[in-house]
Amino acid sequence: MYKKITLIVLAFFASIFLVACGKSPDVTANAKGTKIGDTIKIGVNMELTGAVAAYGKSEQNGIKLAVDEINKAGGVDGKKIELVTKDNKSENAEASTSSTNLAIQSNVNAIVGPSTSGAVAAASLVSQKTGVPLITPSGTQDDLTVDANGVKKFVFRTTFKDSYQGEVLAAYSYNNLNAKKVVLYYDNASDYAKGIADEFKRKYKGQIVTEATFTSGDKDYQSALTKFKDLDYDAVVMPGYYTETGIITKQARDLGIDKPILGPDGFSDEKFTELAGKKNASNVYYVSGYSTNVALSDKASGFIKAYEKAYKIEPNMFAALAYDSVYMVAEASKGAKTSVDIADNLANLKNFVGVTGKMTIDKDHNPIKAALMVKRDNGEEVSAEAVEIEK
Repeated sequence: MYKKITLIVLAFFASIFLVACGKSPDVTANAKGTKIGDTIKIGVNMELTGAVAAYGKSEQNGIKLAVDEINKAGGVDGKKIELVTKDNKSENAEASTSSTNLAIQSNVNAIVGPSTSGAVAAASLVSQKTGVPLITPSGTQDDLTVDANGVKKFVFRTTFKDSYQGEVLAAYSYNNLNAKKVVLYYDNASDYAKGIADEFKRKYKGQIVTEATFTSGDKDYQSALTKFKDLDYDAVVMPGYYTETGIITKQARDLGIDKPILGPDGFSDEKFTELAGKKNASNVYYVSGYSTNVALSDKASGFIKAYEKAYKIEPNMFAALAYDSVYMVAEASKGAKTSVDIADNLANLKNFVGVTGKMTIDKDHNPIKAALMVKRDNGEEVSAEAVEIEK
């Protein structure tokens, strides 16, 4: 039995390698999916350890809460949801392996996660090959759901994409903060950060006084910060993850840089405040699809109460997006016989009301939904406001 499973997995990886080396007109051609049995099996492919485990752990909390609620209410079509969880260790290769194990060995009917864009990109081909839909709560890279061949049939997301975040940052800094001159400082090793920075540059109406980059894993940013410390600017726009931006914010404040610091949803975790320090995590703004300060739907207050009761902390954006992801899969599972049916239903999901607002899945498998800019002072979220994009 062990030998048989090993051969199947090796054959699967070989097929992926062949597709990667040559052009395939349709990698989904043999994607037959998995049958829904006595339970609806949802795989969780999440960053539970490693560099960005804070995201994954929050999302796992949201997933568990949603499943508990759905099962207590009778499940979907009378069937309970069963979770099968894999830790991808915040590593892209492990994310691909985890999806393979979930789809082929565990025969799950849908996969929630990973949370980060690089891991989603690595795992997405597995879904395309097997017909088991992947829905990422927080993967934002533009090309996760589309490629040169068009929309990826089995890949979806619950949050907005990078380019939209860059557009939101450009509009908010210029219109709401009246920042006519900015420093753009971003992670040049991250496709996530580069995508946001590129769109910011395209859409920002003011002057970018200087543009600088850092690299994921760096710890000392004082040299770059010192170079632009005394320039004439109104704000610092800093696309990147909390693992670096929290440290940068601390070092910037220690150097006397008191200008507003703006960033993407990568700031949206309490670890940002831990790294920056509460006092330093002030006059900070970031894009979010959720805030406890704004009720984006009638479900918001009930979710907050249930989450706080279960985990003794307030839910963040990642928990809320993962919670909605499970409910979206549950909705798409109604009447479904196979995982392919779930994918088809997700593609046609309209006016779905979640705790992160009302959303409709568009033709590229992205949600049409509201974006917020959250303000943080002394490490706490103090306000959130919707951003209107002029078209």
